[in-house]
Amino acid sequence: MKKPVILISNDDGIESDGIKALWRSIKKFAEVIVVAPNTQQSAVGHSITVANPIRYRKNLIDKNYYGYAVEGSPADSVKLAVRNILKNKKIDMLISGINHGANTAINIIYSGTVSAATEGTILGIPSVAISLASFTYKDFSVASSFASKIARTVLKKGLPKGTLLNVNIPAVSRKEIKGVLITKQGKSVWDDQYESRHDPNNREYFWLTGKMNILDNDLEFDQTALGENYISVTPVHYDLTDYSLLDELKAWKIKM
Repeated sequence: MKKPVILISNDDGIESDGIKALWRSIKKFAEVIVVAPNTQQSAVGHSITVANPIRYRKNLIDKNYYGYAVEGSPADSVKLAVRNILKNKKIDMLISGINHGANTAINIIYSGTVSAATEGTILGIPSVAISLASFTYKDFSVASSFASKIARTVLKKGLPKGTLLNVNIPAVSRKEIKGVLITKQGKSVWDDQYESRHDPNNREYFWLTGKMNILDNDLEFDQTALGENYISVTPVHYDLTDYSLLDELKAWKIKM
């Protein structure tokens, strides 16, 4: 039986531990091709490169396996993979991750991980973003195991056109996870602060800091579910139209 072809990308860079853990898990049942940014690209959102050339090179992932490192964003990596590097292959699925750090609530807008999956969705490929809710937790075993399960399910069930799955996994042991919840994108937002600092020449610069303001306390939302040690699975669509406001705006009779 022919194996499905799965494209893996991310925003932490092709050398990240998360992408290697994901590759090791998915290659057990699929033909896996890794195309990812050559450097850390967190929080670049859905940016694409238009004013500079884009290059890529082979990059050793593990032993004798090579992926492709792209000098660009996560969205660049997916575009280049589909349109050029893998143009003669039918890609059955795209998985973006495993990201270090949660991508819930407002983070979805900023996330390069989710944007890589969004680009796959735009290109007509069933896509999933996988994030581990810690920047320091090193054990990807639970996340990679669940990534395999959700990948097999999506390959079997498919996804609606224009919709991706955004998966967030608690940074705890398997026995501490309470289960899996299908969730909505939360409304929690960042309270951004810019800390003033000075370089050795006493020139001022600023460093982004802040904390997440948790505005949801219901398990139907991704951030809350994750905080209670549930795996959160959120269907996300890239259509940003506010359909509830369309008729009211028409009634405004806006003219030149």
